[in-house]
Amino acid sequence: MKKAYTIDQQIARLKSNGMAFDDEGKAKEILLDVGYYRLGFYSFPFEIKFPCLEYRDHKLKPGTTFKSVYDLYEFDTKLRRLLLNALDRIEVNIRTKLIYNISLLYIDDPCWFVNRKYVVSKFANDFEEQVYASMRKNPIINSMVIQHHHANHPGIYAPAWKTIEFMTIGNIITLYDSLKEPEAKDLVANAYGCSRGVFYNYMETIRVLRNKCAHGGCIYRMDFPKGIKRLPADISADCRHNIKGGIDVVSYMLGCISKARKMELENEIHNLVNSIQTPETQEIVAQTSKIEY
Repeated sequence: MKKAYTIDQQIARLKSNGMAFDDEGKAKEILLDVGYYRLGFYSFPFEIKFPCLEYRDHKLKPGTTFKSVYDLYEFDTKLRRLLLNALDRIEVNIRTKLIYNISLLYIDDPCWFVNRKYVVSKFANDFEEQVYASMRKNPIINSMVIQHHHANHPGIYAPAWKTIEFMTIGNIITLYDSLKEPEAKDLVANAYGCSRGVFYNYMETIRVLRNKCAHGGCIYRMDFPKGIKRLPADISADCRHNIKGGIDVVSYMLGCISKARKMELENEIHNLVNSIQTPETQEIVAQTSKIEY
């Protein structure tokens, strides 16, 4: 098993792999901030054998600089922050559309989300243990809303507009998929100009991307294994599995909420791409991420 390297050993190791440094002092500062291992996620596309992992030897293409690798890290970090802001807006909107439309459709049952008349039995059966129990254990949610509700209404679930507000995006996707009546699903999907199947696909894309961003994942070359539906978000055929396709879904969904916010996001990404300082990194972003604005 390999042993840990000192900062000086890390610099020496990078040099032996072909990396050039303009300012070793600054590089050491960055390595102590970001981490040698994490920065390796961003040196990968600069390697001679990229994208082959099986025979990876970490040898870098001629002319690779520490600056170019760090530029890619900075690009990825800033893109993640932009997307998280947009994804938060989209998640809140989807939650609101689901609560509003379905609660009015089933207006006589504020707890329609556990009614086997409206949702499949599996969701209703699993709800207490897999969804609601975690809400009741959460001290913030419990003290603010759920505990107060049960103090006044023992044994009865809080209504949809309280309960669904605290569901995860994964829970919401499962609830949507569990709705029995096509009419109910259409009420939500059509609000975004989607069919039921496409809307579910876009929600899954958003869930995967959000989780990756929220946990600080490397997103510039992330993959969507299931593939993103091309329309109505106008996804290019070669972007159905990569981050550019994910960004296009975010942009499309955001445009259904606010045209101004969609334009703002696209301008921010355009400015971010243009802010990359090294030509090598610009080329990596264009080839690997397919992001061109």
